Amino acid sequence: MTKPVSVQQDIRLLDAKGVPWREIARRLGVSRETVKKYAQMEDCSPKPASRPARASGIDAYAQTVDAWLGADLRMPRKQRHTARRVYDRLVAEYGFEGSYSMVQRYVKRWREERRDEGDGFMELEWRPGTMQVDFGQARATLAGREVTVHCLVATFPHSNMRYVAAMPGENAECVCEGLLEIFEHIGLVPSLLVFDNATGAAHRVAWDKVSVVRVFQLFCEHHRVEARFCNPRSGWEKGSVENAVGFLRRNLMVPQPSAEGYRQLTRWLLSRCDEFAGRAHYRLGRTVSDLFGEDRDAIVCVQLEIAVLVM
Repeated sequence: MTKPVSVQQDIRLLDAKGVPWREIARRLGVSRETVKKYAQMEDCSPKPASRPARASGIDAYAQTVDAWLGADLRMPRKQRHTARRVYDRLVAEYGFEGSYSMVQRYVKRWREERRDEGDGFMELEWRPGTMQVDFGQARATLAGREVTVHCLVATFPHSNMRYVAAMPGENAECVCEGLLEIFEHIGLVPSLLVFDNATGAAHRVAWDKVSVVRVFQLFCEHHRVEARFCNPRSGWEKGSVENAVGFLRRNLMVPQPSAEGYRQLTRWLLSRCDEFAGRAHYRLGRTVSDLFGEDRDAIVCVQLEIAVLVM
């Protein structure tokens, strides 16, 4: 039986990432034969019925519209082109004589082809400017006393740039404080945060429903940042940050660090993270700092202000 196109695509994306067929079959709940079939298939596109090609009145403006809509991906959702705005600009700037419905269909199709999956399966090729967030634990000496430090780890999967902030816990207040430390250090606020559903920022009350903690919701509204939460048992959705947790623990917490307090330890950890930026990306060959420049370029310039949160 033919599998849905979404399943076919997931198989091919995971196979391209080098995930073993047995693991793909387990994750997606399909047989290994199904994985083999679609992983080896050269063209998964459905064969449309043959029909005479007919030029659309908007074809001549497609490159311009694509550029507008592409630039929108770096803007807040409420500050993007609507189909009506695209139509009005085409008429005013290019003398477009086609219909509004023609433009509306084009914009709808363009967005469907690039649609984010929201709270479902996350894209494996992360667009620049996206940050993944998770917690890990390590031992440290603070003010002469050995304690368990909760490390809020943030990574930009496009560039593999990694940052960590030392926190006393993993509740919503610690999530906000840790993120603010990192935002202030890099001088930017990413447009999208992707979380493990187990972090203190939110709680999953059902498979498809997440309850966001009020203080974190206020934090996101203040900084105009979008937050998403991974599905349970879907580690591949946030593989970058999970790898970063282990990497930073091995490279920054051995031997066990010592500091006067959490703030001082965080400052030291962030400065050490900057030192790793000169390394080559594990797959692309370019330096992490070079790729992180693309992350920076993709982030909407947001003036940082200290968030005053009433607990």
